[in-house]
Amino acid sequence: MSNVDVLLGEKRTFYPSKEIVENSNVKQWMDAHDIPDIENLYQRSKDIEWFWGEVEKDLLTWYSPYDKVLDRSDAPFYHWFTKGKYNIVHDALDRHIGTPTEHKVAYIFESEQGNVTELTYRDVYNEVNRLANGLKRLGVGKGDRVALYMPMIPALPIAMLACARIGAVHSVVFSGFSSRALHDRIQDSGAKVLITADAFWRKGKVINLKVLADEAVKDSGIEHTICYQWAQYDVPMRKRDIWWHDLVADQPHECETEIMDSEDPLFILYTSGTTGKPKGVVHVHTYSVGLALTLKWVFDLKPGDVWWCSADIGWITGHSYIVYGPLMLGVTSVLYEGAPAHPEPNRLWEMIARHGITVFYTSPTSIRMHMRFGDEWAKKDDMSSLRLLGTVGEPINPEAWMWYYENIGKSRCPIMDTWWQTETGCFVISPLPIMSLKPGSATRPLPGFNAEVHDPEGRFVVNKGGSLVLTSPWPSMLRTLYNESERYAQHYWNKNGDFLTGDIARVDSDGYFWVQGRGDDVLNVSGHRIGNSEIESALVSHSSVSEAAVIGRPDDIKGESIAAFVVLRMGVESGDELRNTLRNHVGEEIGKIARPDIIYFVNDLPKTRSGKIMRRVVRSALISQEVGDISTLANPEAVKEIENVVKHNNYYS
Repeated sequence: MSNVDVLLGEKRTFYPSKEIVENSNVKQWMDAHDIPDIENLYQRSKDIEWFWGEVEKDLLTWYSPYDKVLDRSDAPFYHWFTKGKYNIVHDALDRHIGTPTEHKVAYIFESEQGNVTELTYRDVYNEVNRLANGLKRLGVGKGDRVALYMPMIPALPIAMLACARIGAVHSVVFSGFSSRALHDRIQDSGAKVLITADAFWRKGKVINLKVLADEAVKDSGIEHTICYQWAQYDVPMRKRDIWWHDLVADQPHECETEIMDSEDPLFILYTSGTTGKPKGVVHVHTYSVGLALTLKWVFDLKPGDVWWCSADIGWITGHSYIVYGPLMLGVTSVLYEGAPAHPEPNRLWEMIARHGITVFYTSPTSIRMHMRFGDEWAKKDDMSSLRLLGTVGEPINPEAWMWYYENIGKSRCPIMDTWWQTETGCFVISPLPIMSLKPGSATRPLPGFNAEVHDPEGRFVVNKGGSLVLTSPWPSMLRTLYNESERYAQHYWNKNGDFLTGDIARVDSDGYFWVQGRGDDVLNVSGHRIGNSEIESALVSHSSVSEAAVIGRPDDIKGESIAAFVVLRMGVESGDELRNTLRNHVGEEIGKIARPDIIYFVNDLPKTRSGKIMRRVVRSALISQEVGDISTLANPEAVKEIENVVKHNNYYS
């Protein structure tokens, strides 16, 4: 987000209506706890042990009570609700059975082709139990890892819940990732079972998921592959394969929920890091309290709401705010299989109108894409059912904020601009619906969370850009990195006990946070985090490539586009054919989302005397910024070559 954008956002302030404030869930909680106003709420919630101990009473159901809200003795390996016995599935499903919610629609599912299916809470409960029993028959039990590689269909949340019910740890891999990326995650997690589907639709095309899954399980520890028959696609079934419908055919609709410790792992979700190896973020069952609270307060969900989070379940947003959070609150959610502008640019808006969606949550990338289509597409459908909007995945520029507010919300729906990460598990910095809003600002840390912006010396600064840190633990935080506890402690925590988010931000005079993007070597493409080094490793794995530097370039639609500077091996000729070959190679190694938008061929890359490639210098040369001090470079002539190559091959103009 540019400084101009930030200034434009600061000049506008939007205030909530009295009706929204008085009827909000957070206001009702404040009244019940004799808290007179929001400033008092922020002050009271700085006592994090009191705060989280109070809010969990309304949200969690324990098999046996905990003895301590927070144990700090092994920091940064914090333990919450110690010795409590719990399972998130009990709060997401079990407690609704026997109540009116049992017959309420949990998911309105719409395929890309437009077919609509409704599943009640009882339907989901029955299917979860049948699959859980099937998994137990295959020998899956508490602590075992199960990999899920599935499209956006109801079978995916059912599979996640089935794993959690029996104490297994699920690891969802985004269906857009390649077989190689899936294989690496299976190997790292030690998964013994893979659940996938035959195929699915995307932009009118059938994607053969099973063939990718088959490639991924070669030379892995997978004992069984469960295949859900979705697209009725003809796929090979091997000895280790079993159809989902065959596995659950004779299974009962009841399955006992495994009683877990509060700190037992719930899932592993891999996220990009500053090395080529993705990080296996571990979340535990009681991460539930953070996501249930934030969804209830930030989006003010009521029993009659129809909620649509348009993210993919393969990312943390889908885990927290499509699967576990909405089910815990007993609301109706929309689940959509397909592309957001297929077959027409108003697909999202038409679905909002048709399903009567009241609260909608999407990404700034999606908003900017629809801005490009033109205002007329947003005027075709009656979206008067909406009362709140939200954004996720990256900072939203004020221009996109205003377009969303005026064209989708008709200047009456507050926008909840949420900042959080895979590691945080839930929203951390976000408005509450009772707050004033500044377009482009995620406002303030939510009650129960504490954040600051620090300069390079670790001092708190105002009206200056710096490192965004979280200064106290929270229940939905990651507990470690899978099999990499030392990396967790070193990568995320400084000597003062602050959690390092890797993002750059600024705090204004009102205490509002303006998140500006990543400060480390991680790209943010359409709201998805992709490691620079991951893409570089994929490029260098090709026999034609000697070295590579990958950087992000500001992009009006995606936030960042991917640019790669490649040094070829001796004797290899450059050209468009090789450029396309390398792009496809990255797609095969990681997934299409990681393919460089452009590849430049150069003879050398700027390096320090120790041989480290200076991505900062490469990026400055690409976007025509002053490259700064290059006295430490061993080969400053490489900078001039990059500038010349970009100037004469300006693919972005």
